[in-house]
Amino acid sequence: MANKATMNDGLPSEERRNLLTSFGALAIGAGSAALVGANEPIGTARADTPNYGGGPAVPSICVFDVNETLLDIEFLAPLFQRVFGDRRALREWFAQLILYSGAITLSGPYTTFFSLGQGVLKMLGTIHRVSVQQSDVDELRTRMLTMPAHPDVLPGLKQLKEANFRLVTLTNSPPDPQTSPLKHAGIDGWFERSFSIDRVRRFKPAPQVYHMVVEELDVPPSAICMIAAHVWDTIGAQSVGCSAALIARPGNAPLPVPGLPQPQAVAPDLPGVATQLIKLWR
Repeated sequence: MANKATMNDGLPSEERRNLLTSFGALAIGAGSAALVGANEPIGTARADTPNYGGGPAVPSICVFDVNETLLDIEFLAPLFQRVFGDRRALREWFAQLILYSGAITLSGPYTTFFSLGQGVLKMLGTIHRVSVQQSDVDELRTRMLTMPAHPDVLPGLKQLKEANFRLVTLTNSPPDPQTSPLKHAGIDGWFERSFSIDRVRRFKPAPQVYHMVVEELDVPPSAICMIAAHVWDTIGAQSVGCSAALIARPGNAPLPVPGLPQPQAVAPDLPGVATQLIKLWR
């Protein structure tokens, strides 16, 4: 029997194709488009979204992204204002961080999200001819570990919990033995499990990440609704059979492209998303 074709880094070509399919739809949230479908405004629940899992989608588990979805990355902005003279450099940094996390997932090597973020900060310093000191790099890590929760998070989590949804998290960030960002933000007690991509050494939206959660929870993908502030994350989850909801935080919006899976719910905050999910599935 013929062996599977492999690339130089040892990944089977079939796996690489799956990664490319998942990551090829990557969209850094930006712009002002407020569409769920061709004529649907933000805040519309979609019961008719195609089910990519092949079975009836009745999710009972909400899987939350963490960075920007639950925790406010604007907490990092003062660092970028001080170093680059423009707080908007935060968005450039975050977009590059997502880009290169996907690039290393596709190409084979691995480093943690925090280490990559620190390297991207130095790279931007070189691009913009700005001196980035080690103290700046250290401050970035500290701030990434201590971001506060968005004000709307607690009320939204309460809505979902009272509606008997199970709540877990899935983050690109590595586990830290000393500081838990969720605990620091005061919301860790709402979640029964917290998953990190560090276990599979692939960043979202690689399919291995979502499969890990499905296997650990011992449920079919259709039991899960991925809740995220980024379309690349909702696409990744839906591509393996999960449902998804988009919190369209500032700088993020749905991606209205025919043929791409659209979130079943879209709202500007978590209570808005929770209301729609409860209406759909409770």
